[in-house]
Amino acid sequence: MSSTPQCHLPPSRARRHFLGVIAATSARLVAMSSTAAMISALPAQAKPKEKHGNGPKGGGHNCFLRGTSISTPKGSTHIEDLKIGDFVETVRGEAVAIKWIGRRAYKMAGPSWNDSVMPIRISRHAIDDRTPHSDLYLSPNHALLIDGVLIRVKELVNGISIVPALPTQQEKIEYLQIVLDTHEVILAEGAPAESFLLRGSNHENFTNFAEFERLYPGHSRLAMTPFAPIVGYEGGREHLRALLGLGISRFVQVHDPIQEAYTRIAARTGQLVN
Repeated sequence: MSSTPQCHLPPSRARRHFLGVIAATSARLVAMSSTAAMISALPAQAKPKEKHGNGPKGGGHNCFLRGTSISTPKGSTHIEDLKIGDFVETVRGEAVAIKWIGRRAYKMAGPSWNDSVMPIRISRHAIDDRTPHSDLYLSPNHALLIDGVLIRVKELVNGISIVPALPTQQEKIEYLQIVLDTHEVILAEGAPAESFLLRGSNHENFTNFAEFERLYPGHSRLAMTPFAPIVGYEGGREHLRALLGLGISRFVQVHDPIQEAYTRIAARTGQLVN
């Protein structure tokens, strides 16, 4: 397994590139009269490198590691103990019934786990003084709701409080994800984490996808509306759309919620190291 990165990592090449794109694009957008005009002037969206869901070769996960505690009206329950029809609590204050639970497991095939499979550990109290209340392990592309937007945890890795890690030495990684009628934000170890965002056939990347097809014939190609704007450096145009949707003044003052969240969380690392 690769060595743990150092604290306060400098922005990645992708992040630097994206911020440069933002600066250049902002200059062009100043002269435009409306957000709609801004969006229509952007270049065609490139085909995403990863799907939002478990990719066939391990890429693009947005799942919970086995053992994660999920908040339900009856208390916290490990995700592997939940079943279809059980209720989970959402950040909207409502309890929602589980429609389906997707599962996928991996075994180590080499000297280390692939980066796209290795879980990201969000340490206890990494986000704030209460969140999460225990170490939380998510797949790299799983998003947390922070400051009103959904941010993938891999964008927040700082080398101390948020790092690629497993709870113990394991030869197997098992991921599970909860599908609800709509895309929601539920509470995992007390942290606001997304449920599965069904987009076309992305559920087919779960090992047990045939169960979903059997239970819900005709539902497998539905596309859910995201609970909140999804921001990420991989899809430059999608990310810029989200930024535009968060509000722009006539002077196009674009702020980057990922960088703001990263900086704030990284600044807390000193409080977590004893």
